[in-house]
Amino acid sequence: MRVTPADIALAEHLADAAGAAIRPYFRRPHGLETKADHSPVTLADREAEAAMRTLIEQAFPDDAIIGEEYGTKEGSSGRAWVLDPVDGTRAFVSGRPIFGTLIGLMIEGWPMLGIIDQPILKERWLGVIGQPTLFNGTPTRTRLCPALEGAALATTSPHAFDDHQADHFVALARAAAGGKMRQGPIYGGDCYNYGCLASGQLDIVVEAGLKIHDFVALVPVVEGAGGRMCDWAGDPLTADSTGEVIAAGDPARIEEIVETLGCHGH
Repeated sequence: MRVTPADIALAEHLADAAGAAIRPYFRRPHGLETKADHSPVTLADREAEAAMRTLIEQAFPDDAIIGEEYGTKEGSSGRAWVLDPVDGTRAFVSGRPIFGTLIGLMIEGWPMLGIIDQPILKERWLGVIGQPTLFNGTPTRTRLCPALEGAALATTSPHAFDDHQADHFVALARAAAGGKMRQGPIYGGDCYNYGCLASGQLDIVVEAGLKIHDFVALVPVVEGAGGRMCDWAGDPLTADSTGEVIAAGDPARIEEIVETLGCHGH
């Protein structure tokens, strides 16, 4: 099975609908609550996901839906739409426009289509495996990274790593900074970092603890722009991945990143 023009059209429609639900709450009362896992959720998260789920059920009733806020609807088609209505809720509630809506389509467990949509800045990355990634409708590319030293490395939060992961990340950060840790990683950004990487503004993003709805949409965006995504062992990201994620704008650096993280078989 392949991604069809109808799939791409629906994904764009979903992003439009999510943005329309989110914008009225940005820098305004948003009904912040804390979920059982201590993560934040707002009316924007819930209304955006509800709008997207309704559209998917109308267009492709046999497809599965996996959403951060409303869980999993089983399907029979071998296809699953994977939704994170507000990736970066903490940024959203802080009034920082570096969150995004993530819309992914998996086919037989493999990420095949992805959108990163920033509804305030009106920036959208659309990736389809086998096609060039588009940024607001125009092809975009990652940049070359001739060496690990000097690479622009980003992660959302150092607190997302456990002690073991943090030790390995610091080793990578030290290598990228050439030992000068005052020139350390860029923190914050959530999914927006991956859009910046796809457009050639960052070289490496490394995260841990991601859920399926956090990374499925990212893979087609990054890889369609010429980059590569994998787990910390260098294996492709699928529905079964554990949430340790590497994105590299220049695939030539992947082996060195994996070796420096030192997590083979972890």
